[in-house]
Amino acid sequence: MSRIGKQPIAIPAGVTVTIDGATVQTKGPKGDLTLAGILPNVAVRVEDNNLLVEDAEGSVVKGGSSYRGLYRSLLANNVQGVSTGFVRVLDFIGVGYRVAVEGDKLKLEVGYSMPKYLDIPKGVTASVDKNTILTIAGPEKQILGQFAAHIRGLRPPEPYKGKGIKYREEVIRRKAGKAGGKGK
Repeated sequence: MSRIGKQPIAIPAGVTVTIDGATVQTKGPKGDLTLAGILPNVAVRVEDNNLLVEDAEGSVVKGGSSYRGLYRSLLANNVQGVSTGFVRVLDFIGVGYRVAVEGDKLKLEVGYSMPKYLDIPKGVTASVDKNTILTIAGPEKQILGQFAAHIRGLRPPEPYKGKGIKYREEVIRRKAGKAGGKGK
């Protein structure tokens, strides 16, 4: 039984939640997000400025309550996204590793012969500090996380020198290089 799914989601001031059948729309200062296609064995309702996710009345689907925690997490992400938003910070570590924002594209110089250009997804904002620190922000957690993972995937950090693109909170476990032996 899901314990996460039983917890109510507090709706902050300035955020409105509209439920229309299997669609929940969340509007706030950072934008609006929609969660569509909620299964019929899960019921969502608003009560006393809280969003509640419950099993639907008369639901006899086996394992139906297992989706309650999933939908509760997705709705909590939507509420947080439209109220405060999500932020990911990436550090570019290495000689010549740089990042720049050019209009709606990112220009990444990460050790390839030519710079890489990436389109910034709709709803995501990017800012650069000191040419090596990229901050991306947006209301939708999935899109933001996927974009950050795509950037990091171009040059993941390596364990010997620590070069690469890493998340700010990520800790890279360093390895020792080859041990020098005596010459023969």
